[in-house]
Amino acid sequence: MPRVVQVGNNTQEGLAATASAAGRIAPLSRPVSRSPARKRSARAVLWRRAAITIGAITLVALALGLAFAGSPARVPNGVEIAGVQVGGMDADAAKAVLERRSKSLDDVPVTFTADGHAWRLTPSRLGVEVDWGAAVDAALRQGPATAPVRGFYRLGVRIFGANIAPSAQAYNAALDYELDKVERAINRPHREAELRLRGLTPYVVADRVGRVLDRDAAARVIVQALASLQRTPSVELPVRLDPATVTAADLQPVTAQVSTALSAPVRLAIGPTRFRLPRYRVAELLDLPRNGDRELRVGGPGADRFFVRLARVLDRKPRDADWTIGAGNSVRLVPARAGQSVDVPETARNVLRAALSTANRVAPVVIHQTRPHLTTARASEMDIHELVGAYETIYGGDANRIHNVQLVAHLIDHHLIAPGEEFSFNKTTGERTAAKGFLEAPVIINGELQTGLGGGVCQVSTTTFNAAYEAGLKITARTNHALYISHYPLGRDATVNYPDVDLKFVNDTGHWLLLRTFVGSSSLTVALYGTSPHRRVESETAPLTVTGGAPTEAERDAGLYVGERVTDDFGEPSRKTSVERRVFDAKGKLLYDDTWRSYYRSEPRIVRVGTKPRPVEKPPKKPPTDTGPVTSDPAGTSTAPTTPAKPKTQP
Repeated sequence: MPRVVQVGNNTQEGLAATASAAGRIAPLSRPVSRSPARKRSARAVLWRRAAITIGAITLVALALGLAFAGSPARVPNGVEIAGVQVGGMDADAAKAVLERRSKSLDDVPVTFTADGHAWRLTPSRLGVEVDWGAAVDAALRQGPATAPVRGFYRLGVRIFGANIAPSAQAYNAALDYELDKVERAINRPHREAELRLRGLTPYVVADRVGRVLDRDAAARVIVQALASLQRTPSVELPVRLDPATVTAADLQPVTAQVSTALSAPVRLAIGPTRFRLPRYRVAELLDLPRNGDRELRVGGPGADRFFVRLARVLDRKPRDADWTIGAGNSVRLVPARAGQSVDVPETARNVLRAALSTANRVAPVVIHQTRPHLTTARASEMDIHELVGAYETIYGGDANRIHNVQLVAHLIDHHLIAPGEEFSFNKTTGERTAAKGFLEAPVIINGELQTGLGGGVCQVSTTTFNAAYEAGLKITARTNHALYISHYPLGRDATVNYPDVDLKFVNDTGHWLLLRTFVGSSSLTVALYGTSPHRRVESETAPLTVTGGAPTEAERDAGLYVGERVTDDFGEPSRKTSVERRVFDAKGKLLYDDTWRSYYRSEPRIVRVGTKPRPVEKPPKKPPTDTGPVTSDPAGTSTAPTTPAKPKTQP
């Protein structure tokens, strides 16, 4: 292999290398060296030559920069805006050329294609507007401002060219309308692989890749193409693939699970009892993977129906301990009963676990116990075993009033009052509203009998007051009605009005009290049961005394003549009464001596007064004056003599 010989300076190493290359070794001789003065002179010559070369190049460069710098007020040569050459033009000329060219293309369509479809659109149709002035300003700013450097930049633009895309915008509604049309034509969403059953055999529906228009990119492509001053045969719109997230291969393991689940029946265990779920029933419970899901579950409409039926059989509401009232007000404790409910999610997981097993295909039903609020033990400790006090009132009225009486009686029924607790009628019933079922019925409002929501409630409050009254309980709030009502016990009525007018009493017996209501067809009984303190109640009622007459209210009636009066309601006078109650304990000690005074407003006497004017009576006609004998004509009619007419005289 030949060797490369490098020629260097006339040094000892260079001579040795040369001799070796010639195949012989030359004897070493005395080295030759230059003097330091000659070396310095050579370097100076080289520096002068380099400086001259650099200076020449710099002068040439400056000359070129100045030659091609041009005017900053003109667009550099080689610049295109939207495909149109505007090099060498000033701003106004370039803008005019661009606007003229753009206007000529307003109705020239551009064809856009995607997935084998084509759409022809024009700038005018989409309201495309181009800012040509800004584009020209951008062209003028091509390159730096300094003349020599600007010249170099513009020389590069002249050689390689530069194209400026103008800023453009379209009418959004029109653009969206066209994009919607494109999407309807080409969009095809992907299809996820899913698992289905053919009978009891699972099979996979293959996935499919979709195609979707890249809407934002397509909008930019359309606007830029319509803003361009060069028309191309067609412009391709960007379309991207929409792959499925779950493929057929992803569902192969689940297919094997479904085959196992449907291979044999599943047994449902409810305690020691077993129920057989055949394979077709297990298939109804399975929720097969679909819509991008990859997991097998127990769920879906079939499972929902199954568990609703199962809960209907097994679920049971808890029952609180209660008391029944028998003949002679005997009291019997009804034991409480725990409730139970199926834990559907946990039971569904057990069914799936059993279905996917080849050995243990038993699915326990998970049932939760629900404790009652009032247990038998707690109710027994309350020691409610006898009647403490009761009262009965008779009621009637229209159907709405009877409905309200029954409804509010139901709201306070079975209410327990703890020892020392104050019972509040309003708190127990809550507001009487139409949403609770109360109806319009006669009711006293502001001292007048009107029709209002919840009429009849005071029948229950009055009966409750008298039950507490007879039981000898401490009564802390009671208000009489504004008007006297004769079918209530004298001086012992009690009105309520949510939330300000209330009936309240305190359970001071030292034991629990149970309030019960018994509604008959025409009577209401309120009773209090517990442990009787055997109190004795004495009452003294003052007579009902009239304190004022009934005022008269006259109403004008255009149907009656002036002076006529008709009384529609004779009214009621104002009255008062009082009731004193003395309560003694079992040893005869006086516990309470209370007096309730009741004042009832008067009800006006309603009189209609006529305002219709009476008719004017005409005087009777006078009989004709007798001026002579009456004669009869041959026809039989009577005639009276007449005075002959005087002859007319001529003037």
